[in-house]
Amino acid sequence: MTMTSQFGGAWLLGETSQDDVFRPEDRNDEHRMIAATAQAFIEQEVIPRNDALEAKNWAVARQLMRHCGELGLLGVDVPEDFGGVGLDTVSSVLVSEAMGRHASFATTAGAHMGLCVVPLLWFGTPAQRSRYLPGLVAGEIVGAYGLSEAGSGSDALGARATATPLPDGGYELNGEKLWITNCGFADLFVVFAKVNGDHFTAFLVPRTTPGVTPGREEHKMGLHGSSTAPLLLQGARVGADAVLGEVGKGHKVAFTVLNYGRFKLGAMTTGGARQALKEAAKYAATRRQFGQPIADFGAIKLKLSEMAARLYAGESALFRVAGSLDHGGTPHEARSRVFEQHAVEASILKVLASETLQYVLDENIQIHGGNGFVRDYPAEGYYRDARVNRIFEGTNEINRLLLAGQLVRRAARGEVALIAAARALPEQLLTLPITPPEEAGALLRHVASGLKQATVMLLGAAMQRYQEQIADEQEVLVWIADMAIDAYAVDSTVLRALRVIGEAEPEVAASHRDAALIVASEAALRADALLRRALPAVLEGDMLRIALSGARRLLKMPAADQRPWRRSLAAACVARPGAVFGEPARHGMLAG
Repeated sequence: MTMTSQFGGAWLLGETSQDDVFRPEDRNDEHRMIAATAQAFIEQEVIPRNDALEAKNWAVARQLMRHCGELGLLGVDVPEDFGGVGLDTVSSVLVSEAMGRHASFATTAGAHMGLCVVPLLWFGTPAQRSRYLPGLVAGEIVGAYGLSEAGSGSDALGARATATPLPDGGYELNGEKLWITNCGFADLFVVFAKVNGDHFTAFLVPRTTPGVTPGREEHKMGLHGSSTAPLLLQGARVGADAVLGEVGKGHKVAFTVLNYGRFKLGAMTTGGARQALKEAAKYAATRRQFGQPIADFGAIKLKLSEMAARLYAGESALFRVAGSLDHGGTPHEARSRVFEQHAVEASILKVLASETLQYVLDENIQIHGGNGFVRDYPAEGYYRDARVNRIFEGTNEINRLLLAGQLVRRAARGEVALIAAARALPEQLLTLPITPPEEAGALLRHVASGLKQATVMLLGAAMQRYQEQIADEQEVLVWIADMAIDAYAVDSTVLRALRVIGEAEPEVAASHRDAALIVASEAALRADALLRRALPAVLEGDMLRIALSGARRLLKMPAADQRPWRRSLAAACVARPGAVFGEPARHGMLAG
């Protein structure tokens, strides 16, 4: 399988070469420098101003955005022609990971870059780009995005905001948008409304436009240091040049940009999870009970190892997607198409990373005990801030349905040969060996292959059973999605680990091996239980019995004592906080 066929679910078919997958270990010196710059900015500039941000001091937020722009961090995705620095997607991921250490500022900068800068870059006219992008990239003006309404959250096309054509070619906008990040101090809004109540369209609306009124700040569970408020449009008049993209094609802007947002949210939440694991390991090493550090207890080792393994899987998937997006050096004019092709993987990352973060933060509080429940320690704030990530950029439920639906559509159109692969599986299942391999590398490859084949089997059976009505079977689609998420995570984990094991120093290689074995073992157990629920919904009789028997062979793991893997990985978390799987990012000089 070549690099170019790693998107849209094509990775479910056959084997991918280890050399075709980008890993965190493949970062170059430029990547390390941008990561160090972003980390230093967050640690030295943003975190010390947390109290001011949580007090809703938006002047401080604007100052930080300007400094962020001066460092080039707001322009990593933007060509130099528009004031950006035009770096690759891996660099963009590293910046987002660093920002994930402060969830409120990550939300502010993420909405600005992903939901205002990117739509302009991909869909703006030359005049629109020249007018707005330099100021946005410099942080001199702040962007926001107005899509959601009271009656249209996940159902974005159900928006009621209207855009009435005017005799001069402009439009009058009326309606109310909700949950607008940066609304309290944004200068430019990307707003969606229906022309003549029908044609869903994106508009660029400056804050100074008469009839544009930001509402009061929402009282949120978390993210107290980011602005979230409604936006009221009452007779707001904009010119014909305010249309972003084409009239009636607003869905292209909204949905393509959301693919980008889901990918970047995966990066931010991965960065947050890494920070929380680091703090949990440090706390466990210093907190003493019964005369010894709690890190010495098996129950805590179990938690640390599971946190690290889940983070390893999410990180492996994240950088794999980043490398795939960068393949071929796609010019910025075509980037929207590239992200559209990676819609399946963007949704996988969004779900995988946000749920990994939630798990890690919950266990972080548990390791901190009572101290995790009070504001004297960061753990409590991290937990509150993270909850919205499973709602942001489309709920995780919607993303599961989207990615499964995309796989179904791509298979039906013949874009990915999933149907042919599913039809060939029954005979292959009968020839599978009863006993799985025991050598670590062979076992990891066995589980990765088995998860992919099991996903294809479930998908193919569901399509054959329900055909055009499969969209109505949401439970089945969710099961398909969960299989695909685990299949991608394990495949990415194994492809990364097998290369590192052959290259790294023994103690680092051991951490990669242990994490991969834990990830693969737990995924195989989950898949076995899931298929017992899902296959009876799509098969019956002899076909069901054959499928269940085949699934057992596909996913069978030898009985193994996981304690050595987990104890070794937990020890690495304590010995090398923040660098469990290799060298820490090196801090460089702040630029600018």
